[in-house]
Amino acid sequence: MTDQNSEQYRIDEGMEVTLHFTLKLEDGTVVDSTRDKAPATFQVGDGNLPPGFEHPMKGLTAGESGSFEITPEHAFGQHNPQNIQRLKRDDFGDEALEVGTVMSFADPGGGELPGVISAIDGEMVDVDFNHPLAGRTLTFEVEVLDVKPATTH
Repeated sequence: MTDQNSEQYRIDEGMEVTLHFTLKLEDGTVVDSTRDKAPATFQVGDGNLPPGFEHPMKGLTAGESGSFEITPEHAFGQHNPQNIQRLKRDDFGDEALEVGTVMSFADPGGGELPGVISAIDGEMVDVDFNHPLAGRTLTFEVEVLDVKPATTH
């Protein structure tokens, strides 16, 4: 059903892209996928995807697929030990704490910052504010459904 006169747009700056993606860990575990739901639509450069995910897709067109290995530097960064904060158990009030629990904390700018409880040591609690995928090499599989010039509202 494509119009013979319409040129095939390729993924680049200023394009709106609709695609299905699957994000996997090194061992093949699926972290996120749109396969069982609606495809994702974003504008190249709008900040929805880290640049390391956008860059390998440049030049793809509707109907094409790709699988890209994304290193931590281009994904969610390396795990930074300085992003682990030691807090007093009292700071959590009566909340039941377990290692692995994700909690929301207020950041200095008034936003929300997720942190994962990484250790509980008596009266001290370690909270890891690294992105859960920091330090991981990811496989980013895409199936491009549509590429068109982004319309600015």
